[in-house]
Amino acid sequence: MAEERDVFPRARGRTLSAFREDDEGQWKAPFYFIQGADPQFGLMKAWAIGDCDNGGDEWEEEIKLTEQAVQAINQLNPKPKFFVLCGDLIHGMPGTQWRKDQEQDLKNVLKNIDQDIPLVFVSGNHDIGNVPTPETIDDYCKHWGDDYFSFWVGGVFFLVLNSQLYFDSSKCPELKQAQDEWLDAQLAVAEKQTCKHVIVFQHIPLFLQNPDEDHDYFNLEKSVRQELMEKFHKAVFFKSTRNGMELLLQAACMVDCPTALESLALEPGIKAVFSGHYHRNAGGSYKDLEMVVSSAIGCQLGEDTHGLRVVIVTAEKIVHRYCSLNDLSSQGIEKELMDLIKQN
Repeated sequence: MAEERDVFPRARGRTLSAFREDDEGQWKAPFYFIQGADPQFGLMKAWAIGDCDNGGDEWEEEIKLTEQAVQAINQLNPKPKFFVLCGDLIHGMPGTQWRKDQEQDLKNVLKNIDQDIPLVFVSGNHDIGNVPTPETIDDYCKHWGDDYFSFWVGGVFFLVLNSQLYFDSSKCPELKQAQDEWLDAQLAVAEKQTCKHVIVFQHIPLFLQNPDEDHDYFNLEKSVRQELMEKFHKAVFFKSTRNGMELLLQAACMVDCPTALESLALEPGIKAVFSGHYHRNAGGSYKDLEMVVSSAIGCQLGEDTHGLRVVIVTAEKIVHRYCSLNDLSSQGIEKELMDLIKQN
């Protein structure tokens, strides 16, 4: 296990040691990261034969696709700040016969990622079970790190959530309560910090296209969804500026207006939630919050191609584009996106 920790710096203590807040807490310049979802070793065979519960006994196709993803990421220049995998790392549910082999094969592929590109793991329903228990979550954490945590990169605050606790926590209500309390505390911390943006990663989307859509397997139940959307929207953060908060506060004090401080220094809401789970590209918005649903590295359930999402973070906005593995391997990041990274 010690050797695996060296290869994969995992989240421990609800944070990611690859990024130190002292180094990453301040905005410096635009950067980008790569988001992937659902390599889900074993699903392609299971889906093809129509037996998703028992048919995942082969995953050679997923190995090749994930190897292609790793190779495509490794050749990018400049390097992404990190590579986040938004859940369903493997198909085998907890306790199923091929789970250990699938986990090991995925680790064997991911160990080839450039050591300067940290991996960020997000738990999915196949990783901890559709109805998770303390035991299944503990097993996931031993292999892949904490199931929820936060970290800073370049003045941007990232939150990783265990969305299965919002889907069905009936067998571990105390763990959902712990995550809820932790999330409130993290948002309170962020409110006191100077951050350009706040971004969330989770496996299950809040919604697929419309915040008011009906609940099904691929989104969160409507009341849970609404509570989270409002919490994300109402969170308020101090803006990070080139001259720092002191100048902002001084300017606000010089303006004879009771709302001057608010208008100058506050940034409403979490900007974006990135997820997977749907095995198709989708998304929409709720007020100022963007919901981004990315298709899979592995099995496709729609018309999209196996791919990854390139996410550019600038001082003003978050720009993203889903790229097929073939295009990213052969062409890299397109010029329009590269120009955003080069901005000062």
